[in-house]
Amino acid sequence: MKKAMFFGILASFFFAFTFLLNRSMNLSGGYWLWSAGLRYIFMLPMLGLLLAVSPGRRLGPVMGAIREKPWQWLAWSTVGFGLFYMPLTLASVYGESWLTAASWQLTIVAGVLLAPLFGQRIPGKNLAMSCVILVGVLLLQWRNLSAGAGAGLIALIPIIIAAFAYPLGNRKMMALCPPEMDAIERVFGMTLCSMPFWVVACIVAYCRAGWPTGGQALQSVGVALFSGVIATVLFFHATDLVKADQRRLAAVEAAQCGEVVFTLLGGVLVLGDALPDAAGFIGLALIVGGMIANSLLAGRSRD
Repeated sequence: MKKAMFFGILASFFFAFTFLLNRSMNLSGGYWLWSAGLRYIFMLPMLGLLLAVSPGRRLGPVMGAIREKPWQWLAWSTVGFGLFYMPLTLASVYGESWLTAASWQLTIVAGVLLAPLFGQRIPGKNLAMSCVILVGVLLLQWRNLSAGAGAGLIALIPIIIAAFAYPLGNRKMMALCPPEMDAIERVFGMTLCSMPFWVVACIVAYCRAGWPTGGQALQSVGVALFSGVIATVLFFHATDLVKADQRRLAAVEAAQCGEVVFTLLGGVLVLGDALPDAAGFIGLALIVGGMIANSLLAGRSRD
Protein backbone atom coordinates (compact mmCIF):
# COMPACT_ATOMS: atom_id res chain seq x y z
CA MET A 1 0.00 0.00 0.00
CA LYS A 2 2.85 2.41 0.80
CA LYS A 3 4.28 1.83 -2.67
CA ALA A 4 0.94 2.51 -4.32
CA MET A 5 0.41 5.70 -2.33
CA PHE A 6 3.93 6.86 -3.21
CA PHE A 7 3.26 6.42 -6.94
CA GLY A 8 -0.18 8.02 -6.58
CA ILE A 9 1.22 11.12 -4.87
CA LEU A 10 4.09 11.26 -7.37
CA ALA A 11 1.54 11.18 -10.20
CA SER A 12 -0.30 14.14 -8.66
CA PHE A 13 3.03 16.01 -8.56
CA PHE A 14 3.49 15.56 -12.31
CA PHE A 15 -0.17 16.36 -13.04
CA ALA A 16 0.44 19.74 -11.37
CA PHE A 17 2.79 20.67 -14.22
CA THR A 18 -0.26 21.18 -16.44
CA PHE A 19 -1.41 24.16 -14.40
CA LEU A 20 2.04 25.52 -13.55
CA LEU A 21 3.45 25.46 -17.09
CA ASN A 22 0.25 26.81 -18.66
CA ARG A 23 0.34 29.72 -16.23
CA SER A 24 4.06 30.21 -16.87
CA MET A 25 3.51 30.36 -20.64
CA ASN A 26 0.73 32.87 -20.14
CA LEU A 27 2.86 35.09 -17.90
CA SER A 28 5.70 35.05 -20.46
CA GLY A 29 3.38 36.21 -23.22
CA GLY A 30 2.68 32.88 -24.90
CA TYR A 31 -0.66 32.69 -26.69
CA TRP A 32 -2.98 30.34 -24.77
CA LEU A 33 -4.28 28.57 -27.91
CA TRP A 34 -0.72 27.48 -28.82
CA SER A 35 -0.30 26.13 -25.28
CA ALA A 36 -3.43 24.01 -25.72
CA GLY A 37 -2.71 22.68 -29.20
CA LEU A 38 0.99 21.97 -28.78
CA ARG A 39 0.40 19.71 -25.76
CA TYR A 40 -1.56 17.17 -27.79
CA ILE A 41 0.59 17.49 -30.90
CA PHE A 42 3.64 16.62 -28.80
CA MET A 43 1.77 13.92 -26.88
CA LEU A 44 0.95 11.93 -30.02
CA PRO A 45 4.51 10.74 -30.86
CA MET A 46 5.28 10.20 -27.17
CA LEU A 47 2.28 7.92 -26.75
CA GLY A 48 3.08 6.18 -30.03
CA LEU A 49 6.58 5.43 -28.77
CA LEU A 50 5.14 4.21 -25.46
CA LEU A 51 2.87 1.81 -27.33
CA ALA A 52 5.78 0.59 -29.44
CA VAL A 53 8.00 -0.29 -26.47
CA SER A 54 5.30 -1.57 -24.07
CA PRO A 55 4.85 -5.38 -24.00
CA GLY A 56 1.36 -6.52 -24.91
CA ARG A 57 0.27 -3.21 -26.46
CA ARG A 58 -0.18 -2.86 -30.22
CA LEU A 59 -1.11 -0.10 -32.62
CA GLY A 60 -3.06 -2.37 -34.97
CA PRO A 61 -6.07 -3.06 -32.73
CA VAL A 62 -6.38 0.64 -31.93
CA MET A 63 -6.49 1.59 -35.61
CA GLY A 64 -8.92 -1.25 -36.26
CA ALA A 65 -11.31 0.02 -33.59
CA ILE A 66 -11.13 3.54 -35.05
CA ARG A 67 -11.90 2.27 -38.57
CA GLU A 68 -15.00 0.49 -37.29
CA LYS A 69 -16.58 3.64 -35.80
CA PRO A 70 -14.59 6.64 -37.09
CA TRP A 71 -17.20 9.35 -36.54
CA GLN A 72 -17.87 8.35 -32.94
CA TRP A 73 -14.13 8.30 -32.25
CA LEU A 74 -13.69 11.74 -33.82
CA ALA A 75 -16.69 13.26 -32.03
CA TRP A 76 -16.09 11.99 -28.51
CA SER A 77 -12.31 12.39 -28.69
CA THR A 78 -12.90 16.04 -29.61
CA VAL A 79 -15.28 16.46 -26.66
CA GLY A 80 -13.09 14.56 -24.18
CA PHE A 81 -9.80 16.18 -25.14
CA GLY A 82 -10.55 19.29 -27.24
CA LEU A 83 -13.49 20.78 -25.34
CA PHE A 84 -11.75 19.80 -22.11
CA TYR A 85 -8.25 21.14 -22.56
CA MET A 86 -8.87 24.24 -24.67
CA PRO A 87 -11.15 25.90 -22.05
CA LEU A 88 -8.91 24.71 -19.20
CA THR A 89 -5.92 26.40 -20.86
CA LEU A 90 -7.96 29.55 -21.46
CA ALA A 91 -8.77 29.63 -17.73
CA SER A 92 -5.06 29.99 -16.94
CA VAL A 93 -5.20 33.47 -18.47
CA TYR A 94 -7.58 34.70 -15.77
CA GLY A 95 -6.00 33.62 -12.51
CA GLU A 96 -3.26 31.95 -10.54
CA SER A 97 -2.25 28.37 -11.32
CA TRP A 98 -3.63 27.04 -8.02
CA LEU A 99 -6.97 28.73 -8.74
CA THR A 100 -7.34 26.82 -12.01
CA ALA A 101 -6.16 23.54 -10.45
CA ALA A 102 -8.57 23.73 -7.54
CA SER A 103 -11.52 24.97 -9.60
CA TRP A 104 -10.90 22.11 -12.04
CA GLN A 105 -12.09 19.73 -9.31
CA LEU A 106 -15.59 20.74 -10.42
CA THR A 107 -15.19 17.77 -12.77
CA ILE A 108 -16.07 15.55 -9.78
CA VAL A 109 -19.39 17.39 -9.47
CA ALA A 110 -19.92 17.09 -13.24
CA GLY A 111 -19.19 13.37 -13.15
CA VAL A 112 -21.93 12.82 -10.55
CA LEU A 113 -24.47 14.93 -12.47
CA LEU A 114 -23.78 13.08 -15.74
CA ALA A 115 -24.74 9.70 -14.26
CA PRO A 116 -28.32 9.69 -15.72
CA LEU A 117 -26.90 9.96 -19.26
CA PHE A 118 -25.32 6.54 -18.72
CA GLY A 119 -28.37 4.83 -17.24
CA GLN A 120 -27.39 5.35 -13.59
CA ARG A 121 -29.02 7.14 -10.69
CA ILE A 122 -27.31 10.15 -9.14
CA PRO A 123 -25.91 8.80 -5.84
CA GLY A 124 -27.16 10.97 -2.98
CA LYS A 125 -24.06 10.75 -0.77
CA ASN A 126 -21.71 11.50 -3.65
CA LEU A 127 -23.91 14.43 -4.67
CA ALA A 128 -23.69 15.79 -1.11
CA MET A 129 -19.89 15.56 -1.15
CA SER A 130 -19.88 17.15 -4.60
CA CYS A 131 -21.86 20.07 -3.20
CA VAL A 132 -19.10 20.51 -0.61
CA ILE A 133 -16.60 20.74 -3.47
CA LEU A 134 -18.85 23.22 -5.27
CA VAL A 135 -19.01 25.45 -2.19
CA GLY A 136 -15.22 25.22 -1.94
CA VAL A 137 -14.80 26.33 -5.57
CA LEU A 138 -17.16 29.26 -5.06
CA LEU A 139 -15.21 30.37 -1.97
CA LEU A 140 -11.96 30.00 -3.88
CA GLN A 141 -13.35 32.07 -6.77
CA TRP A 142 -14.93 34.61 -4.42
CA ARG A 143 -12.21 37.19 -5.03
CA ASN A 144 -12.81 37.00 -8.80
CA LEU A 145 -16.59 36.95 -8.50
CA SER A 146 -16.67 39.87 -6.07
CA ALA A 147 -14.47 41.89 -8.43
CA GLY A 148 -17.35 42.00 -10.89
CA ALA A 149 -19.87 39.56 -12.31
CA GLY A 150 -18.45 39.80 -15.84
CA ALA A 151 -14.83 39.15 -14.85
CA GLY A 152 -15.77 36.38 -12.45
CA LEU A 153 -17.91 34.53 -14.98
CA ILE A 154 -15.26 34.84 -17.70
CA ALA A 155 -12.81 33.14 -15.33
CA LEU A 156 -15.21 30.39 -14.25
CA ILE A 157 -17.17 29.50 -17.42
CA PRO A 158 -14.23 27.85 -19.28
CA ILE A 159 -13.57 25.61 -16.26
CA ILE A 160 -17.25 24.59 -16.08
CA ILE A 161 -17.20 23.64 -19.79
CA ALA A 162 -13.99 21.65 -19.33
CA ALA A 163 -15.30 19.96 -16.18
CA PHE A 164 -18.30 18.51 -18.04
CA ALA A 165 -16.56 17.78 -21.35
CA TYR A 166 -13.79 15.64 -19.81
CA PRO A 167 -15.94 12.99 -18.06
CA LEU A 168 -18.56 13.03 -20.84
CA GLY A 169 -16.06 12.40 -23.62
CA ASN A 170 -14.05 9.84 -21.70
CA ARG A 171 -17.07 7.86 -20.48
CA LYS A 172 -18.49 7.76 -24.00
CA MET A 173 -15.13 6.50 -25.25
CA MET A 174 -14.88 3.88 -22.51
CA ALA A 175 -18.25 2.52 -23.65
CA LEU A 176 -17.20 2.68 -27.31
CA CYS A 177 -13.82 0.94 -26.95
CA PRO A 178 -13.54 -2.86 -27.01
CA PRO A 179 -12.99 -4.37 -23.53
CA GLU A 180 -9.50 -5.65 -24.37
CA MET A 181 -8.24 -2.12 -25.10
CA ASP A 182 -6.33 -0.70 -22.13
CA ALA A 183 -6.23 2.91 -21.00
CA ILE A 184 -2.97 3.86 -22.73
CA GLU A 185 -4.20 2.48 -26.04
CA ARG A 186 -7.44 4.41 -25.62
CA VAL A 187 -5.60 7.64 -24.77
CA PHE A 188 -3.42 7.22 -27.88
CA GLY A 189 -6.49 6.65 -30.06
CA MET A 190 -8.30 9.65 -28.61
CA THR A 191 -5.22 11.84 -29.05
CA LEU A 192 -4.96 10.75 -32.68
CA CYS A 193 -8.66 11.36 -33.36
CA SER A 194 -8.57 14.79 -31.71
CA MET A 195 -5.80 15.92 -34.10
CA PRO A 196 -8.16 17.62 -36.62
CA PHE A 197 -9.44 19.81 -33.78
CA TRP A 198 -5.90 20.68 -32.65
CA VAL A 199 -4.64 21.36 -36.17
CA VAL A 200 -7.46 23.87 -36.66
CA ALA A 201 -6.67 25.38 -33.23
CA CYS A 202 -3.01 25.81 -34.19
CA ILE A 203 -3.96 27.43 -37.52
CA VAL A 204 -6.16 29.91 -35.64
CA ALA A 205 -3.32 30.49 -33.15
CA TYR A 206 -0.90 31.22 -35.99
CA CYS A 207 -3.33 33.65 -37.65
CA ARG A 208 -3.81 35.53 -34.38
CA ALA A 209 -0.37 35.41 -32.78
CA GLY A 210 2.14 34.07 -35.30
CA TRP A 211 4.44 31.17 -34.47
CA PRO A 212 4.99 30.19 -30.82
CA THR A 213 8.30 31.10 -29.26
CA GLY A 214 10.93 28.45 -28.61
CA GLY A 215 10.28 28.79 -24.88
CA GLN A 216 6.57 28.14 -25.28
CA ALA A 217 7.23 25.11 -27.49
CA LEU A 218 9.70 23.73 -24.93
CA GLN A 219 7.29 24.21 -22.04
CA SER A 220 4.53 22.54 -24.10
CA VAL A 221 6.82 19.53 -24.50
CA GLY A 222 7.11 19.57 -20.70
CA VAL A 223 3.32 19.54 -20.26
CA ALA A 224 2.97 16.68 -22.75
CA LEU A 225 5.75 14.65 -21.14
CA PHE A 226 5.12 15.33 -17.44
CA SER A 227 1.32 15.43 -17.37
CA GLY A 228 0.30 13.61 -20.53
CA VAL A 229 2.69 10.66 -20.28
CA ILE A 230 4.62 10.36 -16.97
CA ALA A 231 1.74 11.27 -14.63
CA THR A 232 -0.67 9.01 -16.51
CA VAL A 233 1.68 6.01 -16.42
CA LEU A 234 2.45 6.53 -12.71
CA PHE A 235 -1.23 6.79 -11.83
CA PHE A 236 -2.15 3.65 -13.79
CA HIS A 237 0.72 1.80 -12.12
CA ALA A 238 -0.44 2.93 -8.67
CA THR A 239 -4.01 1.77 -9.29
CA ASP A 240 -2.79 -1.55 -10.72
CA LEU A 241 -0.93 -2.26 -7.46
CA VAL A 242 -4.13 -2.07 -5.38
CA LYS A 243 -6.87 -2.89 -7.90
CA ALA A 244 -7.91 -5.99 -5.92
CA ASP A 245 -8.70 -3.91 -2.80
CA GLN A 246 -11.39 -1.29 -3.43
CA ARG A 247 -10.73 0.71 -0.26
CA ARG A 248 -7.03 1.00 -1.03
CA LEU A 249 -7.86 1.88 -4.61
CA ALA A 250 -10.11 4.68 -3.35
CA ALA A 251 -7.26 5.97 -1.17
CA VAL A 252 -4.91 6.07 -4.17
CA GLU A 253 -7.54 7.92 -6.20
CA ALA A 254 -7.94 10.43 -3.36
CA ALA A 255 -4.19 11.07 -3.45
CA GLN A 256 -4.78 13.01 -6.68
CA CYS A 257 -5.94 15.95 -4.57
CA GLY A 258 -2.20 16.44 -4.09
CA GLU A 259 -2.11 18.24 -7.44
CA VAL A 260 -3.95 21.16 -5.83
CA VAL A 261 -1.34 21.38 -3.05
CA PHE A 262 1.63 20.99 -5.42
CA THR A 263 0.21 23.60 -7.78
CA LEU A 264 -0.32 26.03 -4.91
CA LEU A 265 3.27 25.58 -3.69
CA GLY A 266 4.77 25.80 -7.17
CA GLY A 267 2.65 28.77 -8.17
CA VAL A 268 3.54 30.79 -5.09
CA LEU A 269 7.23 29.82 -4.86
CA VAL A 270 8.16 29.70 -8.56
CA LEU A 271 5.67 31.85 -10.45
CA GLY A 272 5.03 34.46 -7.77
CA ASP A 273 1.29 33.75 -7.62
CA ALA A 274 -0.61 35.50 -4.85
CA LEU A 275 -1.68 33.37 -1.90
CA PRO A 276 -5.39 32.64 -1.47
CA ASP A 277 -7.26 34.90 0.93
CA ALA A 278 -9.00 33.51 4.04
CA ALA A 279 -12.08 32.43 2.06
CA GLY A 280 -9.78 30.81 -0.50
CA PHE A 281 -7.99 28.69 2.12
CA ILE A 282 -11.35 27.53 3.48
CA GLY A 283 -12.39 26.72 -0.09
CA LEU A 284 -9.21 24.69 -0.67
CA ALA A 285 -9.86 22.69 2.50
CA LEU A 286 -13.44 21.96 1.40
CA ILE A 287 -12.31 20.88 -2.08
CA VAL A 288 -9.63 18.51 -0.78
CA GLY A 289 -11.96 17.15 1.91
CA GLY A 290 -14.77 16.62 -0.59
CA MET A 291 -12.43 14.83 -3.01
CA ILE A 292 -11.20 12.45 -0.31
CA ALA A 293 -14.75 11.77 0.94
CA ASN A 294 -15.94 11.11 -2.63
CA SER A 295 -13.17 8.56 -3.20
CA LEU A 296 -13.85 6.80 0.10
CA LEU A 297 -17.58 6.63 -0.71
CA ALA A 298 -16.71 5.15 -4.10
CA GLY A 299 -14.56 2.54 -2.38
CA ARG A 300 -17.38 1.52 -0.03
CA SER A 301 -19.89 1.31 -2.87
CA ARG A 302 -17.64 -1.18 -4.70
CA ASP A 303 -17.15 -3.45 -1.64
